Amino acid sequence: MENKIKYFFDEESCILFKYHFGNICFDDIKNSWNEAINKNIIPNEVKGFILDYRNATFDMSPDEHKKIANFYQSNINTFGGHRIAIITIDPKDMVIPTLVEYKDRGYQSKPFSTLEAAKKWVLM
Repeated sequence: MENKIKYFFDEESCILFKYHFGNICFDDIKNSWNEAINKNIIPNEVKGFILDYRNATFDMSPDEHKKIANFYQSNINTFGGHRIAIITIDPKDMVIPTLVEYKDRGYQSKPFSTLEAAKKWVLM
């Protein structure tokens, strides 16, 4: 996970940006969120999340989308009631976020190809 993930909290929009780099597996996603939760990287006033995978690739089988959805649901106190926008450019990287979206319960997620569209949706 070293240098694969960076965080930025935009105080104006109250969006937490999470930037991913390189090949990303499920454990990278789970461990980085656990670290963010344990180190209080996610402010209480957060309105939503933008996960930027434009410089990354999902290195997992499509079936692993269930693990991602289960992780968000098991951490509903952090993600509940929030929107999670996932930005990807490569069409093959749209598969995982699209499948996760179908499993959403208690939070909302949606894949996007542009930052502008993702930000607009999170703030809706």
